[in-house]
Amino acid sequence: MNGFLENGVMLNAYPDSLGNNLEELLTVLEKKEFHRVFSFFYILPSLFQSDLDRGFSVQSYHLNPRLAQKKDLKKLREMQISLKLDFVLNHLSVQSPQFQDLLQKGDQSEFRDFFIDWNAFWEGKGEPDERGCIIPEDEYLKKLFMRKPGLPVLQVPFPDGTKRFYWNTFYQRVSEGPGGTEYLGQMDLNAASPLVWNFYEETLKKLKKYGAEIVRLDAFAYLHKAPGESNFFNIPGTWEHLEKLKRMADRQELKLLPEIHCSYRELIHKELSDAGYMIYDFFLPGLIIHALEKKETRKLKQWFDEIQNNNYQTVNMLGCHDGIPLLDLRGLISDTEIDELIDLIQKRGGRVKDLYGPDGKKISYYQVNATYYSALGENQNKMLLARAIQVFMPGIPQIWYLDLFGGVNDTKKADKEGHKEINRTDLSLKEVDQKLQTPLVRKQLSLLKFRNTFSAFTSESRIDFIEREEPYILMIRWENADATARLEADIKKNRFRIFLQAAQEKERELRL
Repeated sequence: MNGFLENGVMLNAYPDSLGNNLEELLTVLEKKEFHRVFSFFYILPSLFQSDLDRGFSVQSYHLNPRLAQKKDLKKLREMQISLKLDFVLNHLSVQSPQFQDLLQKGDQSEFRDFFIDWNAFWEGKGEPDERGCIIPEDEYLKKLFMRKPGLPVLQVPFPDGTKRFYWNTFYQRVSEGPGGTEYLGQMDLNAASPLVWNFYEETLKKLKKYGAEIVRLDAFAYLHKAPGESNFFNIPGTWEHLEKLKRMADRQELKLLPEIHCSYRELIHKELSDAGYMIYDFFLPGLIIHALEKKETRKLKQWFDEIQNNNYQTVNMLGCHDGIPLLDLRGLISDTEIDELIDLIQKRGGRVKDLYGPDGKKISYYQVNATYYSALGENQNKMLLARAIQVFMPGIPQIWYLDLFGGVNDTKKADKEGHKEINRTDLSLKEVDQKLQTPLVRKQLSLLKFRNTFSAFTSESRIDFIEREEPYILMIRWENADATARLEADIKKNRFRIFLQAAQEKERELRL
């Protein structure tokens, strides 16, 4: 696998994040400033035919011809950049061929069991409301994990004139148009159906043909559902599904990266690692902000030690398309400290996404949406220091394109299109060229190229987080047989220096 075992750097973007489509984005990666900066590219699923949630409501896994062509994916391989793609396991769009067939043919559709008929699922375990939607009895209802207010259902029309309720964990949109009611939604798949598993195998084959080497399993923890169980990471059902998927992926020589957000104290990250999976380091983004704001490294070192002691194979990040995951920090830092971080980021223009109980009431925050640069108060020294810490932590550094270009909160877009859009600003090729002249962007690119190419950063290297008496001094050192790299940082002053030594050379300082 190109670059992965050597801890190469991974770009993360939509196909139209930099320019109008993937072809134009690749012209950015061909610029001299990006030479040998990235070994991987994680392209978000608007690459596919989709509607809601900027790609995560997939209609089909055919390429979206407006945004990407097969020749673009071939060019990536020619550039020696490996590909990571999404597989959205839990749901498909209302506009998918499977759901459209169901809406047109009703009970005569071959896909009648492909999605989850809510009332059929809960039959005998609740009573219908005034709409005819079954409300599960309390013993079942209280175990459900909600991503939005109210029951996770979308009511859709059938050919016989009835309207039925289908399980819809995530987004939906219902509007009245010239042709009548228009439905959009991310409809949950029925993992009890053999047709769904046939679809999974066909999709993995398709992703392999596109050139994928790593497949991110989006929302996999919601897939297994059973009355009396939570609809989030059931045991053993979720593990059984994951192992079945892994056998399929192994046949295609694909590496799986399960995506799951949950609190540290649940230790699901450790269970995934113990089962042999790579894991997302969703703890690092918040821990770095915590360290830079509290001016102490104790919690950051605690997490570093756990990664090393348990041999976690991680993909880490600062920002991403999905917000800054502070809920995940529960158990690593106190709830009071988490609340303080949320308040601080909100004061800097961030937004908060909440979780809900079955009664529609808020029970918890879920994530904070902000650009990482804005979350750090748009302080260039803090942003560069955060990036330096990220690239010296164990794991594969995944780089959100907007962080790289010093993106700030887009509150107008968030107000208009939803909270997540605060951190999804697209840049034109002209804007890219302008930002490439700024010290913040150029220094980050130098850091990333160093991380991607210097021989101290390998899977076999020894990595040490060197304790100092002063809690605000941070030192991390990578060493292999012929090279060393060392980060020395004073997080009270937001300053750092990097020293490197290659074989047969004297130690010198890296100049950014």
